[in-house]
Amino acid sequence: MIELAVPANVHVRPYLTLQPFDVNSISSVKPRTRTTTTRTLETKTSFIFGPFNRTLGGQLAAKGDFNGDDQEKSKSKKRVFFLDVNPLCYEGSTPSLRSFGRWVSMFFDQVSRSDPVIAVLDGERGNEHRRQLLPSYKAHRRKSVGQLAASQRFSKDHVGRSRDSRQFVIDVLQECNAPVVKIEGHEADDVVATLVEQVLQRGYRVVIASPDKDFKQLISEDVQLVMPLNDLERWSFYTIKHYIAQYNCDPHSDLSLRCIMGDEVDGVPGIQHVVPGFGRKTALKLLKKHGSLENLLNAAAVRTVGREYAQEALTKYADYLRRNYEVLALRRDIDIHLEEEWLIERDTGNDSIVLSNLFTSLEAKQNLAQQTRSHFSNG
Repeated sequence: MIELAVPANVHVRPYLTLQPFDVNSISSVKPRTRTTTTRTLETKTSFIFGPFNRTLGGQLAAKGDFNGDDQEKSKSKKRVFFLDVNPLCYEGSTPSLRSFGRWVSMFFDQVSRSDPVIAVLDGERGNEHRRQLLPSYKAHRRKSVGQLAASQRFSKDHVGRSRDSRQFVIDVLQECNAPVVKIEGHEADDVVATLVEQVLQRGYRVVIASPDKDFKQLISEDVQLVMPLNDLERWSFYTIKHYIAQYNCDPHSDLSLRCIMGDEVDGVPGIQHVVPGFGRKTALKLLKKHGSLENLLNAAAVRTVGREYAQEALTKYADYLRRNYEVLALRRDIDIHLEEEWLIERDTGNDSIVLSNLFTSLEAKQNLAQQTRSHFSNG
């Protein structure tokens, strides 16, 4: 585990002072003696990593920047954060623990603080079902943290066994008292969407921490996003008002619009690939009138809903669009059940030690790597 011991008078340096480093140069970090019992729950399909040092007392959760028509009502509800881990472990397409540490440290220190945080990882073969429907789905996207495990060895545990990238990340999150959920055969997005429904049913509001635009289909008065902005070096909240201002449509139409227009990043082709004249303006106009893709396709099957090219596209390529919907829609029926202890205020007592020592180790290894390269270049 990555519980790290430092003397009580050690000065904790700011988290964001690091220079880029070679992620492959990371080696062992000395663990400290555990004071809690580790519990790992394994079911047929899921892995939930614990324990979670929790305190029932303490201050109320931080309020944040939520904006909505029912702002005061929403603010009266406590927040639960979901942390989409995989995208944070990369700088561009390059695996990077520096990136993970930087964003997670800012997230715990400036965004979630003591609010409950549920971290979610992609499961192995998580996108297999969608790729069977559409082989181009995420064909050029980066590997998941789990898929990198065989090739990325970062450090050793207390008995000298190599830890892969996934376990390294799990250890950090676990020591910061955030439960980590990974379900084999399912992408993190679907696990988050399923758990969001369960959290909302308990009367909480939800904040999803992720740069992934797929989560915009979940935005509502009680669900917002907080996204890492590389250029500004900070997390930024994104609400239903931001969505409407950006897209000029209701978030409920987000998924339907993306099914029609496609998603180049995820390798999902839009209708314009087969009907070039069918653009965003036409799609928005039709969705505002009919509300959803399914309503639009059902209407087009029995009557004229638009110009000839649009009518022909919607009838001829209805199966094409429904396939896009099945690929892009986040599932809400994953076999995972919310644990009550995940909703308890997060104990922040380990944050400074764990994250400070993580960065100290990475910085030391970066300096060692630079010295090694310099030695060989001078030799």
